[in-house]
Amino acid sequence: MPLAEAQSTSLDDAAGLSPSGPYRALKQAGLVVLCATWVLLGLFGHDPWKPDDATSIGVAHEMLQRHDYVVAHIAGTALPERAPLYYALAAASAAMLSPLLSLHDGARVANAVCLSLTLWLLALCGRELYGRAFRWLPVLLFIGCVGLWDRAHYVAPEVGLLTAYALALYSLALSPRRYAVSGALLGLSAGLAFLCRGSLGLALIAATALLVSMFRPWRTRHHVVTLALALAVAAPLIAVWPWALYARDPALYAQWLHAQDIHRFFGQTVNAPPVDLYWYAKNLPWFAFPVLPLALWTLWVRRRGDNGGLGSAGVTLPATAAVVITVILSVAAAEPRALLALPVLVPLSLLASAEIDTLKRGASGLLDWFGILTFGLLAVLVWALWGESWRNGLPEAVARLFNDTQPGYQPPVQWLALAIGVFLSLLWVVLVRPARRSNRRAVLNWAAGMTLVWGLYMTIWLPYLDSRRSYRPVVESLAPELPAGGCVASHNLGEPQRALFEYFIGLVTVRDEIEPGHACQSLLMQVGRDDSDTPPDSAWVPVWEGRRRGDSTERYLLFRRTDARPAA
Repeated sequence: MPLAEAQSTSLDDAAGLSPSGPYRALKQAGLVVLCATWVLLGLFGHDPWKPDDATSIGVAHEMLQRHDYVVAHIAGTALPERAPLYYALAAASAAMLSPLLSLHDGARVANAVCLSLTLWLLALCGRELYGRAFRWLPVLLFIGCVGLWDRAHYVAPEVGLLTAYALALYSLALSPRRYAVSGALLGLSAGLAFLCRGSLGLALIAATALLVSMFRPWRTRHHVVTLALALAVAAPLIAVWPWALYARDPALYAQWLHAQDIHRFFGQTVNAPPVDLYWYAKNLPWFAFPVLPLALWTLWVRRRGDNGGLGSAGVTLPATAAVVITVILSVAAAEPRALLALPVLVPLSLLASAEIDTLKRGASGLLDWFGILTFGLLAVLVWALWGESWRNGLPEAVARLFNDTQPGYQPPVQWLALAIGVFLSLLWVVLVRPARRSNRRAVLNWAAGMTLVWGLYMTIWLPYLDSRRSYRPVVESLAPELPAGGCVASHNLGEPQRALFEYFIGLVTVRDEIEPGHACQSLLMQVGRDDSDTPPDSAWVPVWEGRRRGDSTERYLLFRRTDARPAA
Protein backbone atom coordinates (compact mmCIF):
# COMPACT_ATOMS: atom_id res chain seq x y z
CA MET A 1 0.00 0.00 0.00
CA PRO A 2 1.52 3.40 -0.96
CA LEU A 3 2.61 5.72 1.83
CA ALA A 4 -0.18 8.21 1.16
CA GLU A 5 -3.08 5.79 0.85
CA ALA A 6 -5.31 7.71 3.21
CA GLN A 7 -4.62 11.01 1.52
CA SER A 8 -5.20 9.47 -1.89
CA THR A 9 -8.58 8.10 -0.84
CA SER A 10 -9.78 11.47 0.35
CA LEU A 11 -8.66 13.35 -2.73
CA ASP A 12 -9.40 10.95 -5.57
CA ASP A 13 -12.86 12.35 -6.18
CA ALA A 14 -11.61 15.91 -6.39
CA ALA A 15 -8.59 15.15 -8.51
CA GLY A 16 -9.08 17.23 -11.60
CA LEU A 17 -6.02 15.80 -13.27
CA SER A 18 -6.44 12.25 -12.05
CA PRO A 19 -7.92 10.47 -15.08
CA SER A 20 -11.02 8.88 -13.63
CA GLY A 21 -14.70 8.54 -14.33
CA PRO A 22 -16.33 7.97 -17.73
CA TYR A 23 -13.63 9.87 -19.67
CA ARG A 24 -10.68 8.24 -17.98
CA ALA A 25 -9.17 6.74 -21.14
CA LEU A 26 -9.58 10.00 -23.07
CA LYS A 27 -8.01 12.07 -20.30
CA GLN A 28 -5.17 9.61 -19.92
CA ALA A 29 -4.49 9.68 -23.66
CA GLY A 30 -4.56 13.48 -23.70
CA LEU A 31 -1.98 13.76 -20.93
CA VAL A 32 0.23 11.17 -22.63
CA VAL A 33 0.03 13.12 -25.90
CA LEU A 34 0.96 16.34 -24.08
CA CYS A 35 4.03 14.68 -22.54
CA ALA A 36 5.04 13.03 -25.82
CA THR A 37 4.74 16.36 -27.66
CA TRP A 38 6.97 18.07 -25.12
CA VAL A 39 9.54 15.27 -25.29
CA LEU A 40 9.71 14.84 -29.07
CA LEU A 41 9.51 18.38 -30.42
CA GLY A 42 12.98 19.85 -30.74
CA LEU A 43 14.82 16.56 -31.02
CA PHE A 44 14.75 16.20 -34.80
CA GLY A 45 15.25 18.25 -37.93
CA HIS A 46 18.23 20.42 -37.00
CA ASP A 47 22.01 20.14 -36.94
CA PRO A 48 23.98 19.72 -33.70
CA TRP A 49 24.07 22.96 -31.73
CA LYS A 50 26.80 24.00 -29.34
CA PRO A 51 27.83 23.47 -26.70
CA ASP A 52 26.51 20.24 -25.19
CA ASP A 53 24.56 18.96 -28.18
CA ALA A 54 27.60 19.33 -30.44
CA THR A 55 30.04 17.81 -27.96
CA SER A 56 27.90 14.78 -27.12
CA ILE A 57 27.04 14.01 -30.73
CA GLY A 58 30.72 14.38 -31.59
CA VAL A 59 31.61 11.81 -28.91
CA ALA A 60 28.87 9.43 -30.13
CA HIS A 61 30.14 9.85 -33.70
CA GLU A 62 33.68 8.91 -32.67
CA MET A 63 32.39 5.92 -30.70
CA LEU A 64 30.81 4.59 -33.88
CA GLN A 65 33.94 5.34 -35.90
CA ARG A 66 36.31 3.71 -33.44
CA HIS A 67 33.96 0.99 -32.12
CA ASP A 68 35.16 2.08 -28.70
CA TYR A 69 32.47 2.37 -26.02
CA VAL A 70 34.85 2.68 -23.06
CA VAL A 71 36.84 5.85 -23.75
CA ALA A 72 35.19 9.04 -24.96
CA HIS A 73 37.01 10.90 -27.77
CA ILE A 74 36.50 14.33 -29.28
CA ALA A 75 38.27 15.10 -32.55
CA GLY A 76 40.90 12.46 -31.89
CA THR A 77 41.55 13.48 -28.25
CA ALA A 78 40.88 10.86 -25.57
CA LEU A 79 38.79 12.07 -22.62
CA PRO A 80 38.82 9.19 -20.12
CA GLU A 81 37.38 11.40 -17.37
CA ARG A 82 34.03 11.51 -19.23
CA ALA A 83 31.68 8.71 -18.22
CA PRO A 84 30.68 6.74 -21.35
CA LEU A 85 27.19 5.34 -20.76
CA TYR A 86 25.05 8.17 -22.11
CA TYR A 87 27.32 8.66 -25.13
CA ALA A 88 27.17 4.92 -25.81
CA LEU A 89 23.37 4.99 -25.63
CA ALA A 90 23.31 7.90 -28.11
CA ALA A 91 25.70 6.05 -30.42
CA ALA A 92 23.64 2.86 -30.22
CA SER A 93 20.37 4.64 -31.03
CA ALA A 94 22.04 6.45 -33.94
CA ALA A 95 23.38 3.14 -35.31
CA MET A 96 20.01 1.38 -35.01
CA LEU A 97 18.13 4.19 -36.75
CA SER A 98 20.79 5.06 -39.33
CA PRO A 99 18.75 3.90 -42.34
CA LEU A 100 15.93 6.25 -41.34
CA LEU A 101 17.55 9.17 -39.50
CA SER A 102 20.78 11.12 -39.72
CA LEU A 103 23.34 10.33 -37.05
CA HIS A 104 22.56 13.42 -34.96
CA ASP A 105 18.79 12.88 -35.13
CA GLY A 106 19.21 9.20 -34.31
CA ALA A 107 21.43 10.05 -31.34
CA ARG A 108 18.71 12.31 -29.96
CA VAL A 109 16.39 9.32 -29.62
CA ALA A 110 18.48 8.44 -26.54
CA ASN A 111 17.42 11.80 -25.14
CA ALA A 112 13.75 10.99 -25.81
CA VAL A 113 14.13 7.66 -24.00
CA CYS A 114 15.71 9.30 -20.96
CA LEU A 115 13.11 12.08 -20.76
CA SER A 116 10.24 9.61 -21.11
CA LEU A 117 11.64 7.43 -18.35
CA THR A 118 12.11 10.50 -16.14
CA LEU A 119 8.45 11.51 -16.52
CA TRP A 120 7.28 7.95 -15.85
CA LEU A 121 9.43 7.62 -12.72
CA LEU A 122 8.24 11.02 -11.54
CA ALA A 123 4.64 9.83 -11.85
CA LEU A 124 5.43 6.64 -9.93
CA CYS A 125 7.16 8.62 -7.21
CA GLY A 126 4.24 11.05 -6.90
CA ARG A 127 1.81 8.14 -6.56
CA GLU A 128 4.00 6.48 -3.92
CA LEU A 129 4.45 9.60 -1.80
CA TYR A 130 1.05 11.27 -2.10
CA GLY A 131 -1.37 8.74 -3.54
CA ARG A 132 -2.86 7.79 -6.88
CA ALA A 133 -4.53 11.17 -7.37
CA PHE A 134 -1.11 12.86 -7.51
CA ARG A 135 0.62 10.80 -10.14
CA TRP A 136 0.20 13.36 -12.96
CA LEU A 137 0.71 16.59 -10.99
CA PRO A 138 4.52 16.41 -10.57
CA VAL A 139 4.87 15.44 -14.24
CA LEU A 140 2.97 18.51 -15.44
CA LEU A 141 4.79 20.79 -13.01
CA PHE A 142 8.09 19.39 -14.22
CA ILE A 143 7.21 20.01 -17.88
CA GLY A 144 6.31 23.60 -17.04
CA CYS A 145 9.67 24.47 -15.45
CA VAL A 146 11.39 27.38 -17.15
CA GLY A 147 14.82 25.82 -16.66
CA LEU A 148 13.95 22.87 -18.87
CA TRP A 149 13.14 25.09 -21.86
CA ASP A 150 15.86 23.83 -24.21
CA ARG A 151 18.33 22.22 -21.83
CA ALA A 152 16.28 19.06 -21.43
CA HIS A 153 16.46 18.53 -25.20
CA TYR A 154 20.24 18.67 -25.47
CA VAL A 155 22.09 15.44 -26.12
CA ALA A 156 23.99 15.63 -22.84
CA PRO A 157 24.94 13.18 -20.08
CA GLU A 158 23.13 15.41 -17.59
CA VAL A 159 19.86 14.18 -19.12
CA GLY A 160 20.92 10.63 -18.29
CA LEU A 161 21.73 11.78 -14.75
CA LEU A 162 18.25 13.28 -14.55
CA THR A 163 16.73 9.84 -15.20
CA ALA A 164 19.05 8.14 -12.71
CA TYR A 165 18.13 10.63 -10.00
CA ALA A 166 14.40 10.19 -10.65
CA LEU A 167 14.93 6.44 -10.24
CA ALA A 168 16.78 7.03 -6.97
CA LEU A 169 13.94 9.14 -5.56
CA TYR A 170 11.38 6.52 -6.56
CA SER A 171 13.41 3.76 -4.93
CA LEU A 172 13.71 5.78 -1.70
CA ALA A 173 9.98 6.52 -1.72
CA LEU A 174 9.39 2.77 -2.10
CA SER A 175 11.84 1.81 0.65
CA PRO A 176 9.52 1.89 3.72
CA ARG A 177 7.19 -0.77 2.29
CA ARG A 178 9.34 -2.74 -0.24
CA TYR A 179 12.88 -2.44 1.01
CA ALA A 180 14.37 -5.27 -1.08
CA VAL A 181 13.11 -3.93 -4.41
CA SER A 182 14.06 -0.45 -3.27
CA GLY A 183 17.64 -1.55 -2.55
CA ALA A 184 18.06 -3.07 -6.00
CA LEU A 185 16.63 0.04 -7.72
CA LEU A 186 18.70 2.40 -5.58
CA GLY A 187 21.88 0.51 -6.42
CA LEU A 188 20.96 0.54 -10.10
CA SER A 189 20.34 4.29 -10.00
CA ALA A 190 23.69 4.94 -8.30
CA GLY A 191 25.53 2.83 -10.87
CA LEU A 192 23.76 4.53 -13.77
CA ALA A 193 24.46 7.99 -12.33
CA PHE A 194 28.16 7.16 -12.06
CA LEU A 195 28.31 5.76 -15.59
CA CYS A 196 26.47 8.82 -16.96
CA ARG A 197 28.08 11.67 -15.03
CA GLY A 198 30.91 10.20 -12.99
CA SER A 199 31.57 10.93 -9.32
CA LEU A 200 29.24 13.93 -9.21
CA GLY A 201 26.20 11.83 -10.09
CA LEU A 202 27.17 9.16 -7.56
CA ALA A 203 27.68 11.79 -4.84
CA LEU A 204 24.19 13.26 -5.35
CA ILE A 205 22.46 9.89 -4.92
CA ALA A 206 24.68 8.60 -2.09
CA ALA A 207 24.27 11.78 -0.05
CA THR A 208 20.49 11.77 -0.50
CA ALA A 209 20.15 8.08 0.48
CA LEU A 210 22.25 8.59 3.62
CA LEU A 211 20.66 11.84 4.79
CA VAL A 212 17.06 10.61 4.56
CA SER A 213 18.05 7.97 7.12
CA MET A 214 17.71 10.72 9.74
CA PHE A 215 13.94 10.91 9.23
CA ARG A 216 11.36 8.57 10.73
CA PRO A 217 10.10 6.78 7.57
CA TRP A 218 13.67 5.59 6.86
CA ARG A 219 15.02 5.35 10.40
CA THR A 220 14.49 1.60 10.46
CA ARG A 221 16.43 -1.65 10.13
CA HIS A 222 14.73 -2.23 6.79
CA HIS A 223 16.38 0.89 5.37
CA VAL A 224 19.75 -0.42 6.50
CA VAL A 225 19.03 -3.51 4.43
CA THR A 226 18.02 -1.26 1.55
CA LEU A 227 21.36 0.55 1.70
CA ALA A 228 23.28 -2.70 1.93
CA LEU A 229 21.50 -4.13 -1.11
CA ALA A 230 22.06 -0.87 -2.98
CA LEU A 231 25.78 -1.06 -2.26
CA ALA A 232 25.92 -4.66 -3.46
CA VAL A 233 24.16 -3.78 -6.74
CA ALA A 234 26.04 -0.52 -7.33
CA ALA A 235 29.56 -1.78 -6.58
CA PRO A 236 30.07 -3.83 -9.78
CA LEU A 237 28.46 -1.12 -11.90
CA ILE A 238 30.81 1.46 -10.42
CA ALA A 239 33.88 -0.75 -10.74
CA VAL A 240 33.38 -1.91 -14.33
CA TRP A 241 34.30 1.38 -16.02
CA PRO A 242 37.57 2.11 -14.14
CA TRP A 243 38.55 -1.54 -14.58
CA ALA A 244 37.91 -1.31 -18.33
CA LEU A 245 40.00 1.88 -18.48
CA TYR A 246 42.89 0.22 -16.70
CA ALA A 247 42.65 -2.84 -18.93
CA ARG A 248 42.68 -0.60 -22.00
CA ASP A 249 45.59 1.63 -20.95
CA PRO A 250 46.99 2.31 -17.46
CA ALA A 251 47.82 5.86 -18.58
CA LEU A 252 44.14 6.52 -19.32
CA TYR A 253 43.22 5.09 -15.94
CA ALA A 254 45.79 7.36 -14.29
CA GLN A 255 44.27 10.36 -16.10
CA TRP A 256 40.81 9.35 -14.88
CA LEU A 257 42.09 8.84 -11.33
CA HIS A 258 43.68 12.28 -11.36
CA ALA A 259 40.33 13.80 -12.31
CA GLN A 260 38.74 12.19 -9.20
CA ASP A 261 41.01 14.12 -6.82
CA ILE A 262 38.82 15.49 -4.03
CA HIS A 263 40.80 18.75 -4.10
CA ARG A 264 39.81 19.24 -7.74
CA PHE A 265 36.18 18.64 -6.80
CA PHE A 266 36.22 21.41 -4.20
CA GLY A 267 38.35 23.80 -6.25
CA GLN A 268 41.43 23.65 -4.07
CA THR A 269 43.99 22.99 -6.81
CA VAL A 270 46.56 25.53 -7.99
CA ASN A 271 45.15 28.17 -10.39
CA ALA A 272 41.60 26.88 -9.91
CA PRO A 273 38.95 29.57 -10.47
CA PRO A 274 37.11 30.71 -7.33
CA VAL A 275 33.94 28.81 -6.50
CA ASP A 276 30.77 30.91 -6.57
CA LEU A 277 28.87 29.43 -3.63
CA TYR A 278 25.71 31.37 -4.39
CA TRP A 279 25.42 30.92 -8.17
CA TYR A 280 22.83 28.15 -8.03
CA ALA A 281 20.90 29.76 -5.18
CA LYS A 282 20.72 33.05 -7.12
CA ASN A 283 19.56 31.39 -10.33
CA LEU A 284 17.15 28.88 -8.81
CA PRO A 285 14.14 31.30 -8.60
CA TRP A 286 13.88 31.63 -12.40
CA PHE A 287 15.29 28.21 -13.23
CA ALA A 288 12.78 26.37 -11.00
CA PHE A 289 9.74 28.56 -11.71
CA PRO A 290 6.90 27.80 -10.98
CA VAL A 291 7.77 24.78 -8.83
CA LEU A 292 9.97 26.64 -6.33
CA PRO A 293 7.25 28.98 -4.95
CA LEU A 294 4.78 26.08 -4.92
CA ALA A 295 7.30 23.93 -3.02
CA LEU A 296 7.71 26.73 -0.47
CA TRP A 297 3.92 26.84 -0.14
CA THR A 298 3.94 23.14 0.72
CA LEU A 299 6.46 23.74 3.49
CA TRP A 300 4.41 26.68 4.78
CA VAL A 301 1.21 24.59 4.94
CA ARG A 302 2.84 21.50 6.43
CA ARG A 303 4.51 23.51 9.21
CA ARG A 304 1.16 23.37 11.05
CA GLY A 305 1.23 19.57 11.06
CA ASP A 306 -1.39 19.07 8.33
CA ASN A 307 -1.22 15.87 6.23
CA GLY A 308 1.61 14.46 8.31
CA GLY A 309 3.46 17.74 8.81
CA LEU A 310 7.04 18.44 7.87
CA GLY A 311 8.14 15.00 9.02
CA SER A 312 6.10 13.08 6.46
CA ALA A 313 7.83 11.15 3.70
CA GLY A 314 6.28 13.40 1.05
CA VAL A 315 8.14 16.40 2.50
CA THR A 316 11.36 15.04 3.95
CA LEU A 317 12.43 13.07 0.87
CA PRO A 318 12.05 15.75 -1.84
CA ALA A 319 13.18 18.56 0.49
CA THR A 320 16.32 16.64 1.45
CA ALA A 321 17.04 15.83 -2.19
CA ALA A 322 16.65 19.47 -3.27
CA VAL A 323 18.97 20.69 -0.52
CA VAL A 324 21.57 17.99 -1.27
CA ILE A 325 21.69 18.84 -4.98
CA THR A 326 21.91 22.59 -4.39
CA VAL A 327 24.64 22.31 -1.74
CA ILE A 328 26.80 19.81 -3.63
CA LEU A 329 26.60 21.78 -6.86
CA SER A 330 27.34 25.02 -5.03
CA VAL A 331 30.53 23.77 -3.40
CA ALA A 332 31.79 21.90 -6.46
CA ALA A 333 34.65 23.50 -8.34
CA ALA A 334 33.19 22.87 -11.77
CA GLU A 335 32.13 25.95 -13.71
CA PRO A 336 28.53 26.75 -12.69
CA ARG A 337 26.13 25.64 -15.42
CA ALA A 338 22.35 25.56 -15.42
CA LEU A 339 22.42 22.17 -17.15
CA LEU A 340 23.94 20.59 -14.04
CA ALA A 341 20.95 21.75 -11.97
CA LEU A 342 18.39 19.73 -13.96
CA PRO A 343 18.06 17.02 -11.24
CA VAL A 344 16.90 19.57 -8.66
CA LEU A 345 13.68 20.05 -10.63
CA VAL A 346 12.62 16.45 -9.87
CA PRO A 347 12.31 16.79 -6.07
CA LEU A 348 10.99 20.36 -6.34
CA SER A 349 8.22 19.18 -8.70
CA LEU A 350 7.26 16.49 -6.20
CA LEU A 351 7.26 18.89 -3.28
CA ALA A 352 5.29 21.48 -5.26
CA SER A 353 2.52 18.99 -6.08
CA ALA A 354 1.89 17.99 -2.46
CA GLU A 355 -0.27 20.98 -1.51
CA ILE A 356 -1.62 22.16 -4.86
CA ASP A 357 -5.17 21.52 -3.64
CA THR A 358 -4.75 23.86 -0.64
CA LEU A 359 -3.37 26.76 -2.70
CA LYS A 360 -5.40 29.92 -2.15
CA ARG A 361 -7.90 30.65 -4.91
CA GLY A 362 -6.29 34.03 -5.61
CA ALA A 363 -2.82 32.53 -6.02
CA SER A 364 -4.17 29.72 -8.19
CA GLY A 365 -6.06 32.18 -10.37
CA LEU A 366 -2.99 34.39 -10.68
CA LEU A 367 -0.90 31.45 -11.87
CA ASP A 368 -3.64 30.37 -14.27
CA TRP A 369 -4.33 33.71 -15.87
CA PHE A 370 -0.68 34.74 -15.89
CA GLY A 371 0.10 31.54 -17.78
CA ILE A 372 -2.81 31.94 -20.20
CA LEU A 373 -2.01 35.57 -20.98
CA THR A 374 1.75 35.06 -21.16
CA PHE A 375 1.74 32.00 -23.38
CA GLY A 376 -1.21 33.25 -25.42
CA LEU A 377 0.47 36.57 -26.18
CA LEU A 378 3.75 34.83 -26.93
CA ALA A 379 2.03 32.47 -29.34
CA VAL A 380 0.30 35.36 -31.12
CA LEU A 381 3.59 37.24 -31.33
CA VAL A 382 5.41 34.20 -32.70
CA TRP A 383 2.77 33.63 -35.38
CA ALA A 384 2.60 37.32 -36.32
CA LEU A 385 6.37 37.59 -36.63
CA TRP A 386 6.52 34.43 -38.71
CA GLY A 387 3.83 35.78 -41.07
CA GLU A 388 5.55 39.14 -41.45
CA SER A 389 8.93 37.47 -42.05
CA TRP A 390 7.42 35.10 -44.62
CA ARG A 391 5.90 38.00 -46.57
CA ASN A 392 8.50 40.75 -46.24
CA GLY A 393 11.53 39.27 -44.47
CA LEU A 394 12.57 39.53 -40.82
CA PRO A 395 12.18 43.21 -39.79
CA GLU A 396 15.43 45.02 -39.11
CA ALA A 397 14.33 46.12 -35.64
CA VAL A 398 13.57 42.53 -34.66
CA ALA A 399 16.86 41.35 -36.16
CA ARG A 400 18.72 43.86 -33.99
CA LEU A 401 16.78 42.61 -30.96
CA PHE A 402 17.94 39.07 -31.76
CA ASN A 403 21.52 40.29 -32.34
CA ASP A 404 21.12 39.11 -35.93
CA THR A 405 23.34 41.05 -38.29
CA GLN A 406 21.47 39.80 -41.36
CA PRO A 407 17.84 41.08 -41.37
CA GLY A 408 15.45 40.10 -44.10
CA TYR A 409 15.31 36.35 -43.38
CA GLN A 410 12.27 34.68 -44.98
CA PRO A 411 11.28 31.34 -43.38
CA PRO A 412 10.40 28.54 -45.80
CA VAL A 413 6.93 27.03 -45.76
CA GLN A 414 7.33 23.53 -44.38
CA TRP A 415 3.87 22.04 -44.45
CA LEU A 416 4.38 19.42 -41.73
CA ALA A 417 5.87 21.94 -39.32
CA LEU A 418 3.11 24.42 -40.18
CA ALA A 419 0.41 21.80 -39.59
CA ILE A 420 1.89 20.86 -36.21
CA GLY A 421 2.06 24.51 -35.18
CA VAL A 422 -1.57 25.14 -36.18
CA PHE A 423 -2.71 21.97 -34.41
CA LEU A 424 -0.92 22.89 -31.19
CA SER A 425 -2.35 26.39 -31.26
CA LEU A 426 -5.94 25.22 -31.79
CA LEU A 427 -5.56 22.53 -29.16
CA TRP A 428 -4.32 25.08 -26.65
CA VAL A 429 -7.28 27.39 -27.37
CA VAL A 430 -9.71 24.51 -26.78
CA LEU A 431 -7.90 23.47 -23.61
CA VAL A 432 -7.90 26.88 -21.90
CA ARG A 433 -11.42 27.84 -22.97
CA PRO A 434 -13.61 29.13 -20.14
CA ALA A 435 -14.35 26.15 -17.94
CA ARG A 436 -14.52 25.16 -14.31
CA ARG A 437 -11.37 26.59 -12.79
CA SER A 438 -9.37 24.66 -10.24
CA ASN A 439 -5.86 24.57 -8.87
CA ARG A 440 -5.04 21.48 -10.89
CA ARG A 441 -6.49 23.03 -14.01
CA ALA A 442 -4.06 25.92 -13.56
CA VAL A 443 -1.17 23.44 -13.50
CA LEU A 444 -2.41 21.76 -16.68
CA ASN A 445 -2.86 25.09 -18.46
CA TRP A 446 0.65 26.17 -17.53
CA ALA A 447 2.19 22.94 -18.84
CA ALA A 448 0.11 23.17 -22.03
CA GLY A 449 1.18 26.80 -22.57
CA MET A 450 4.84 25.94 -22.14
CA THR A 451 4.45 23.06 -24.60
CA LEU A 452 2.68 25.32 -27.11
CA VAL A 453 5.39 27.98 -27.16
CA TRP A 454 8.14 25.34 -27.23
CA GLY A 455 6.32 23.61 -30.09
CA LEU A 456 6.10 26.81 -32.16
CA TYR A 457 9.74 27.56 -31.41
CA MET A 458 10.76 24.13 -32.72
CA THR A 459 8.44 23.93 -35.75
CA ILE A 460 7.77 27.11 -37.72
CA TRP A 461 10.87 28.89 -36.39
CA LEU A 462 13.22 25.91 -36.46
CA PRO A 463 14.72 26.75 -39.91
CA TYR A 464 15.65 30.23 -38.69
CA LEU A 465 17.15 28.93 -35.46
CA ASP A 466 19.13 26.30 -37.31
CA SER A 467 20.40 28.87 -39.82
CA ARG A 468 21.90 30.84 -36.93
CA ARG A 469 23.13 28.02 -34.71
CA SER A 470 24.32 25.42 -37.22
CA TYR A 471 27.99 25.25 -38.13
CA ARG A 472 27.34 23.31 -41.33
CA PRO A 473 27.53 26.31 -43.75
CA VAL A 474 30.77 27.52 -42.14
CA VAL A 475 32.39 24.10 -42.22
CA GLU A 476 31.31 23.34 -45.77
CA SER A 477 32.61 26.69 -47.02
CA LEU A 478 35.97 25.90 -45.41
CA ALA A 479 36.28 22.44 -46.95
CA PRO A 480 37.41 23.56 -50.48
CA GLU A 481 40.19 25.68 -48.93
CA LEU A 482 41.78 22.81 -47.01
CA PRO A 483 44.98 21.25 -48.37
CA ALA A 484 44.61 17.99 -50.27
CA GLY A 485 47.29 16.39 -48.10
CA GLY A 486 49.10 17.10 -44.88
CA CYS A 487 47.84 18.21 -41.52
CA VAL A 488 45.86 21.28 -40.42
CA ALA A 489 46.69 22.94 -37.12
CA SER A 490 44.17 24.80 -34.98
CA HIS A 491 44.51 27.62 -32.49
CA ASN A 492 41.94 28.48 -29.82
CA LEU A 493 39.38 26.14 -31.42
CA GLY A 494 36.75 25.23 -28.82
CA GLU A 495 35.75 21.68 -27.95
CA PRO A 496 32.26 21.84 -29.55
CA GLN A 497 33.75 23.40 -32.68
CA ARG A 498 36.42 20.69 -32.97
CA ALA A 499 33.70 18.07 -32.64
CA LEU A 500 31.60 19.68 -35.38
CA PHE A 501 34.47 20.21 -37.82
CA GLU A 502 35.20 16.51 -37.55
CA TYR A 503 31.52 15.53 -37.72
CA PHE A 504 30.73 17.49 -40.88
CA ILE A 505 33.92 17.12 -42.96
CA GLY A 506 36.12 14.72 -41.01
CA LEU A 507 38.66 17.41 -40.11
CA VAL A 508 40.83 16.52 -37.10
CA THR A 509 43.28 19.33 -36.37
CA VAL A 510 46.63 19.36 -34.61
CA ARG A 511 46.12 21.61 -31.60
CA ASP A 512 48.69 24.41 -31.63
CA GLU A 513 48.32 24.84 -27.86
CA ILE A 514 49.47 21.24 -27.24
CA GLU A 515 51.90 20.73 -30.14
CA PRO A 516 53.45 24.15 -30.91
CA GLY A 517 56.24 22.52 -32.93
CA HIS A 518 53.92 21.03 -35.55
CA ALA A 519 54.88 21.04 -39.22
CA CYS A 520 51.38 21.78 -40.57
CA GLN A 521 51.21 24.24 -43.45
CA SER A 522 47.63 25.35 -42.66
CA LEU A 523 46.28 26.93 -39.46
CA LEU A 524 42.59 27.26 -38.49
CA MET A 525 42.05 29.91 -35.83
CA GLN A 526 38.94 30.84 -33.85
CA VAL A 527 38.67 34.43 -32.62
CA GLY A 528 36.08 36.18 -30.50
CA ARG A 529 34.56 39.60 -30.95
CA ASP A 530 37.37 41.37 -29.09
CA ASP A 531 40.19 38.92 -29.88
CA SER A 532 43.06 39.73 -32.19
CA ASP A 533 43.02 37.95 -35.54
CA THR A 534 46.80 38.18 -35.89
CA PRO A 535 48.38 34.77 -36.53
CA PRO A 536 51.19 33.43 -34.28
CA ASP A 537 53.89 34.69 -36.68
CA SER A 538 54.22 36.63 -39.93
CA ALA A 539 54.76 33.52 -42.05
CA TRP A 540 51.00 32.81 -42.00
CA VAL A 541 48.92 34.30 -44.84
CA PRO A 542 45.10 34.47 -44.55
CA VAL A 543 43.22 32.53 -47.24
CA TRP A 544 39.68 32.19 -45.83
CA GLU A 545 37.33 33.69 -43.25
CA GLY A 546 33.91 32.47 -42.14
CA ARG A 547 31.29 32.85 -39.46
CA ARG A 548 27.79 31.67 -38.71
CA ARG A 549 24.87 33.65 -40.05
CA GLY A 550 24.19 36.65 -37.86
CA ASP A 551 26.93 35.72 -35.36
CA SER A 552 29.25 38.57 -34.40
CA THR A 553 30.88 36.74 -31.48
CA GLU A 554 32.87 34.09 -33.37
CA ARG A 555 35.01 34.15 -36.51
CA TYR A 556 37.10 31.44 -38.11
CA LEU A 557 40.21 32.16 -40.17
CA LEU A 558 42.35 29.82 -42.22
CA PHE A 559 46.01 30.70 -42.76
CA ARG A 560 48.63 29.10 -44.98
CA ARG A 561 52.37 29.22 -44.47
CA THR A 562 54.57 30.89 -47.06
CA ASP A 563 57.63 28.91 -46.02
CA ALA A 564 58.38 25.29 -45.19
CA ARG A 565 58.43 24.64 -41.45
CA PRO A 566 60.20 21.49 -40.28
CA ALA A 567 58.85 19.58 -37.30
CA ALA A 568 60.41 20.46 -33.96
